[in-house]
Amino acid sequence: MLPSENRLRRRQDFATAVKRGRRAGRPLLVVHLSREDDPRQGQADRTSDIRPHVAEGTPSARAGFVVSKAVGPAVVRNLVKRRLRHLVRDRLSRLPAGSLIVVRALPPAASASYQDLERDLDAALKRLLRAEPTAAAPTGAGR
Repeated sequence: MLPSENRLRRRQDFATAVKRGRRAGRPLLVVHLSREDDPRQGQADRTSDIRPHVAEGTPSARAGFVVSKAVGPAVVRNLVKRRLRHLVRDRLSRLPAGSLIVVRALPPAASASYQDLERDLDAALKRLLRAEPTAAAPTGAGR
């Protein structure tokens, strides 16, 4: 289960992550990542879209999931959502504070194994985090 403070619930939050964030597509899913400190977002957008949901202190990363009927019947969609929630929960600590992440499952995710979803999620996050212009230390192993 994903803790309450780490969940996206409002339509506006989903829209912020999808419209203003970066996107990485994989065969099984598409990941949208919007960062609070992203210079491409306006100052008003950052404070109004992300900060109101955060208690005092450093804002935590929040995640939302989109699994449409194209993925399959309700049983399959719920299975895919549970798998994705579990995978994202273990990776939230790697995301920058205040991040919004939306994971959209594509129809092939219905027949994918847990390991396949994990592989695609990790590849998408690696691409999104590597592409972010930050002055932070490298997050992965050296080449």
